[in-house]
Amino acid sequence: MSDQELLRSAREGDAAGVGAALRGGASLKARDEHGRTPLQLAAEGDHVEAARVLVEAGADPNLQDDRRDSAFLVTGVTGSVAMLRTLLPAGPDLKLTNRYGGVALIPACERGHVDYVREVLKTGIDVDHVNRLGWTGLLEAVILGDGSHPYQEIVGLLIDAGADVNLADGDGVTPLRHALDRGAAEIATRLRAAGAHP
Repeated sequence: MSDQELLRSAREGDAAGVGAALRGGASLKARDEHGRTPLQLAAEGDHVEAARVLVEAGADPNLQDDRRDSAFLVTGVTGSVAMLRTLLPAGPDLKLTNRYGGVALIPACERGHVDYVREVLKTGIDVDHVNRLGWTGLLEAVILGDGSHPYQEIVGLLIDAGADVNLADGDGVTPLRHALDRGAAEIATRLRAAGAHP
Protein backbone atom coordinates (compact mmCIF):
# COMPACT_ATOMS: atom_id res chain seq x y z
CA MET A 1 0.00 0.00 0.00
CA SER A 2 2.88 2.36 0.68
CA ASP A 3 3.86 2.40 -3.01
CA GLN A 4 0.35 3.49 -3.97
CA GLU A 5 0.42 6.16 -1.25
CA LEU A 6 3.72 7.43 -2.62
CA LEU A 7 2.39 7.59 -6.17
CA ARG A 8 -0.77 9.36 -5.03
CA SER A 9 1.12 11.87 -2.90
CA ALA A 10 3.56 12.62 -5.71
CA ARG A 11 0.72 13.08 -8.21
CA GLU A 12 -1.08 15.45 -5.83
CA GLY A 13 2.04 17.36 -4.82
CA ASP A 14 1.77 16.32 -1.18
CA ALA A 15 5.40 16.62 -0.10
CA ALA A 16 4.65 15.55 3.48
CA GLY A 17 2.77 12.52 2.18
CA VAL A 18 5.72 11.65 -0.06
CA GLY A 19 8.06 11.75 2.91
CA ALA A 20 5.72 9.65 5.03
CA ALA A 21 5.32 7.02 2.30
CA LEU A 22 9.07 6.78 1.88
CA ARG A 23 9.57 6.38 5.61
CA GLY A 24 6.93 3.65 5.45
CA GLY A 25 9.02 1.68 2.99
CA ALA A 26 7.63 2.83 -0.36
CA SER A 27 9.90 2.35 -3.35
CA LEU A 28 11.29 5.28 -5.33
CA LYS A 29 10.95 2.99 -8.36
CA ALA A 30 7.21 2.39 -7.85
CA ARG A 31 5.23 2.67 -11.09
CA ASP A 32 1.66 3.60 -11.90
CA GLU A 33 -0.44 1.94 -14.61
CA HIS A 34 1.46 3.88 -17.29
CA GLY A 35 4.90 3.10 -15.91
CA ARG A 36 5.37 6.54 -14.38
CA THR A 37 7.53 6.88 -11.27
CA PRO A 38 6.67 9.14 -8.32
CA LEU A 39 9.27 11.63 -9.51
CA GLN A 40 7.78 11.76 -12.99
CA LEU A 41 4.30 12.30 -11.56
CA ALA A 42 5.62 15.16 -9.45
CA ALA A 43 7.37 16.63 -12.50
CA GLU A 44 4.23 16.39 -14.63
CA GLY A 45 2.27 18.35 -12.04
CA ASP A 46 5.15 20.77 -11.43
CA HIS A 47 5.09 19.82 -7.75
CA VAL A 48 8.55 21.13 -6.91
CA GLU A 49 8.54 20.43 -3.17
CA ALA A 50 7.40 16.85 -3.63
CA ALA A 51 10.05 16.38 -6.31
CA ARG A 52 12.70 17.81 -4.00
CA VAL A 53 11.86 15.25 -1.31
CA LEU A 54 12.12 12.47 -3.90
CA VAL A 55 15.42 13.75 -5.32
CA GLU A 56 16.92 14.05 -1.84
CA ALA A 57 15.87 10.44 -1.22
CA GLY A 58 17.74 9.33 -4.37
CA ALA A 59 15.02 9.19 -7.03
CA ASP A 60 16.24 8.58 -10.59
CA PRO A 61 15.14 11.30 -13.07
CA ASN A 62 15.89 9.07 -16.07
CA LEU A 63 13.45 6.18 -15.59
CA GLN A 64 11.08 6.14 -18.55
CA ASP A 65 7.40 5.24 -18.71
CA ASP A 66 5.51 3.32 -21.38
CA ARG A 67 5.54 6.42 -23.62
CA ARG A 68 9.31 6.91 -23.12
CA ASP A 69 8.81 10.01 -20.99
CA SER A 70 10.88 10.55 -17.86
CA ALA A 71 10.83 13.12 -15.06
CA PHE A 72 13.57 15.08 -16.80
CA LEU A 73 12.09 14.84 -20.31
CA VAL A 74 8.75 16.05 -18.94
CA THR A 75 10.33 19.37 -17.93
CA GLY A 76 10.94 20.18 -21.59
CA VAL A 77 7.19 19.83 -22.16
CA THR A 78 6.03 21.76 -19.10
CA GLY A 79 8.78 24.37 -19.39
CA SER A 80 9.24 24.47 -15.62
CA VAL A 81 12.58 26.07 -14.77
CA ALA A 82 12.00 25.38 -11.08
CA MET A 83 11.54 21.66 -11.75
CA LEU A 84 14.56 21.60 -14.04
CA ARG A 85 16.69 23.09 -11.28
CA THR A 86 15.26 20.62 -8.77
CA LEU A 87 16.16 17.64 -10.96
CA LEU A 88 19.67 18.72 -11.97
CA PRO A 89 21.30 17.56 -8.70
CA ALA A 90 19.88 14.07 -9.42
CA GLY A 91 22.07 13.76 -12.52
CA PRO A 92 19.64 13.70 -15.44
CA ASP A 93 20.90 12.14 -18.66
CA LEU A 94 20.97 15.07 -21.09
CA LYS A 95 21.10 12.61 -24.02
CA LEU A 96 17.96 10.73 -23.00
CA THR A 97 15.37 10.84 -25.79
CA ASN A 98 11.57 10.75 -25.88
CA ARG A 99 9.37 8.72 -28.22
CA TYR A 100 10.13 11.19 -31.01
CA GLY A 101 13.85 10.73 -30.53
CA GLY A 102 14.24 14.21 -29.09
CA VAL A 103 16.10 15.52 -26.04
CA ALA A 104 14.37 17.80 -23.49
CA LEU A 105 15.42 20.95 -25.35
CA ILE A 106 13.35 20.15 -28.45
CA PRO A 107 9.79 20.18 -27.03
CA ALA A 108 10.67 23.34 -25.12
CA CYS A 109 11.62 25.03 -28.39
CA GLU A 110 8.43 23.81 -30.03
CA ARG A 111 6.23 25.12 -27.20
CA GLY A 112 7.90 28.52 -26.84
CA HIS A 113 9.30 28.01 -23.32
CA VAL A 114 11.87 30.83 -23.47
CA ASP A 115 13.06 30.74 -19.85
CA TYR A 116 13.39 26.96 -19.90
CA VAL A 117 15.40 27.01 -23.13
CA ARG A 118 17.69 29.64 -21.64
CA GLU A 119 18.22 27.51 -18.53
CA VAL A 120 18.61 24.09 -20.13
CA LEU A 121 21.17 25.42 -22.60
CA LYS A 122 23.41 26.14 -19.57
CA THR A 123 23.62 22.39 -18.92
CA GLY A 124 25.53 21.70 -22.12
CA ILE A 125 22.65 19.80 -23.72
CA ASP A 126 23.23 19.12 -27.43
CA VAL A 127 21.84 22.19 -29.20
CA ASP A 128 21.98 20.43 -32.57
CA HIS A 129 20.40 17.11 -31.56
CA VAL A 130 18.25 15.78 -34.40
CA ASN A 131 15.06 13.85 -33.56
CA ARG A 132 13.41 11.11 -35.61
CA LEU A 133 11.46 13.71 -37.61
CA GLY A 134 14.80 15.08 -38.79
CA TRP A 135 14.36 18.26 -36.75
CA THR A 136 16.55 20.13 -34.27
CA GLY A 137 15.28 22.50 -31.60
CA LEU A 138 15.90 25.36 -34.02
CA LEU A 139 13.85 23.72 -36.74
CA GLU A 140 11.02 22.99 -34.30
CA ALA A 141 10.95 26.61 -33.15
CA VAL A 142 10.74 27.77 -36.76
CA ILE A 143 8.40 25.11 -38.15
CA LEU A 144 6.03 24.59 -35.23
CA GLY A 145 6.26 28.07 -33.70
CA ASP A 146 4.22 31.03 -34.90
CA GLY A 147 7.07 33.49 -35.43
CA SER A 148 6.03 35.52 -32.39
CA HIS A 149 8.38 37.14 -29.88
CA PRO A 150 8.94 34.02 -27.72
CA TYR A 151 10.04 32.04 -30.77
CA GLN A 152 12.25 34.90 -31.92
CA GLU A 153 13.89 34.85 -28.50
CA ILE A 154 14.37 31.09 -28.61
CA VAL A 155 15.98 31.29 -32.04
CA GLY A 156 18.32 33.96 -30.64
CA LEU A 157 19.20 31.80 -27.63
CA LEU A 158 19.93 28.81 -29.85
CA ILE A 159 22.11 30.91 -32.14
CA ASP A 160 24.01 32.27 -29.14
CA ALA A 161 24.49 28.70 -27.92
CA GLY A 162 26.18 27.77 -31.20
CA ALA A 163 23.32 26.11 -33.07
CA ASP A 164 24.12 25.24 -36.68
CA VAL A 165 21.79 27.64 -38.50
CA ASN A 166 22.24 25.75 -41.77
CA LEU A 167 21.46 22.28 -40.43
CA ALA A 168 18.60 21.27 -42.73
CA ASP A 169 15.72 18.94 -42.01
CA GLY A 170 15.43 15.41 -43.39
CA ASP A 171 14.20 16.82 -46.72
CA GLY A 172 17.13 19.22 -47.04
CA VAL A 173 15.11 22.32 -46.16
CA THR A 174 17.05 24.85 -44.06
CA PRO A 175 15.74 26.80 -41.06
CA LEU A 176 15.90 30.03 -43.08
CA ARG A 177 13.87 28.55 -45.94
CA HIS A 178 11.24 27.39 -43.44
CA ALA A 179 11.17 30.84 -41.83
CA LEU A 180 10.76 32.55 -45.21
CA ASP A 181 8.03 30.13 -46.26
CA ARG A 182 6.14 30.87 -43.05
CA GLY A 183 6.52 34.64 -43.27
CA ALA A 184 8.53 34.73 -40.03
CA ALA A 185 10.44 37.85 -41.02
CA GLU A 186 12.06 38.58 -37.66
CA ILE A 187 13.32 35.03 -37.33
CA ALA A 188 14.60 35.11 -40.90
CA THR A 189 16.50 38.30 -40.11
CA ARG A 190 18.11 36.73 -37.05
CA LEU A 191 19.07 33.63 -39.00
CA ARG A 192 20.58 35.66 -41.84
CA ALA A 193 22.61 37.70 -39.34
CA ALA A 194 24.00 34.43 -38.01
CA GLY A 195 25.10 33.30 -41.47
CA ALA A 196 22.10 31.23 -42.52
CA HIS A 197 21.32 30.62 -46.17
CA PRO A 198 18.03 29.43 -47.75
